[in-house]
Amino acid sequence: MVHATRVERPRYQRILDSLRDTEQIKVIQGVRRCGKSTVLSSFKDRILAEGVPPCNVFYRRFDEFGLPLTQTADDLMHDLQQALEASDQSSMTYVFLDEIQEVEGWERVVRQLHTRENTDIYLTGSNAHILSSDLATLLSGRHVSIMVHPLSFREYLAFSDAFDIHQSTEARFASYLRYGGMPSLFALRDRTDENIVRELSAIMDTVVLNDVARRLRLRDIALLQRLISYLFSTSGNLFSTNRVVGALNSARRKTSSETVDNYIDALRKAYLIDEAPQTGLQGKELLSPLRKFYPVDTGLRNLTTGFSAENTGFQLENVVYNELVRRGYTATIGSLRVGEIDFVASRTDERLYIQVSETVLDPAARERELKPLRALSDSFPKMLLTLDRFGTGTTDDGIRIVNVIDWLLGQGDQDVH
Repeated sequence: MVHATRVERPRYQRILDSLRDTEQIKVIQGVRRCGKSTVLSSFKDRILAEGVPPCNVFYRRFDEFGLPLTQTADDLMHDLQQALEASDQSSMTYVFLDEIQEVEGWERVVRQLHTRENTDIYLTGSNAHILSSDLATLLSGRHVSIMVHPLSFREYLAFSDAFDIHQSTEARFASYLRYGGMPSLFALRDRTDENIVRELSAIMDTVVLNDVARRLRLRDIALLQRLISYLFSTSGNLFSTNRVVGALNSARRKTSSETVDNYIDALRKAYLIDEAPQTGLQGKELLSPLRKFYPVDTGLRNLTTGFSAENTGFQLENVVYNELVRRGYTATIGSLRVGEIDFVASRTDERLYIQVSETVLDPAARERELKPLRALSDSFPKMLLTLDRFGTGTTDDGIRIVNVIDWLLGQGDQDVH
């Protein structure tokens, strides 16, 4: 049994509103179960509520229970033709194809559909291959990608309120850090730890088996799962492919650099992980840049570690990285001769340097985190994010020390979306 409450996600609705009735195909992407289908369904319901006749709305979700296990392009084309013939030809027809990657050969259908006048097309997909197919080439410049992420902390609070979860902001952040922001967690009738873990396990299994292994015909599922466990449990550490291979080999999982790179690429294309490469700052040359891997959701990350209470700092770093991505930044790891900048966040002509630390109440820890920021000579903003409520503010040399919860909620920050 699940709740029927549906909570709006205004940011995505604004994006869809701005793209409505344009020629571009709208491709909504993101990891499975992050809320893409709900965003699409909500948008569909809104245009129906505005007076668009139902005969001019075609909606099909291809991962629903009860649909044929094998769905073909011919079946989809047949259904579309029947629906379009019954529509009002003089008005705009809206076509919503949810989890379209489940239909073999779907590109041919969309290609033909795009030639039809007065047709506004919306797709969702749980794998980046949806745009690395022929569609991207044949419709170059005629599609726009919209990334949907698991809940931001601001959204998490809105969902908590909608589902009558009455806790302090700090208590809810602790839950967000531990269990992540997958919207389906709020649909559980009984949100016990056991049920939450079961739901996260189901999400992980679906992503691994459907969007990684089956899509790419990967044969060694055990190796894939061991790789995920390793990357997730050590997220926040710098890696090279050879280092990952060495760790797996020492755990008696013999593999090669090519295999690991292919599996990591598959995990990225399923939106399960993202990577932040090192970048040299102030003349520090990097002959062999390393990279950090960040899971899309801390709940999925913690699932692989048995929800260990350790490494809160890495979990905070993960949350900050994912929030930067939501806000449209590209984040890299800054390498200096005197240390490391956790994130060099770039967006158009903006740059922001960020350090993340669980606490800097100890003077030595505070100085250790501030030292790399003080080594930077440019005038771009510099920030230290921490769970501390004391000692925040701006240092004499202009570095902002900000509570991470306040930053996530955009208090005093113009970068809220």
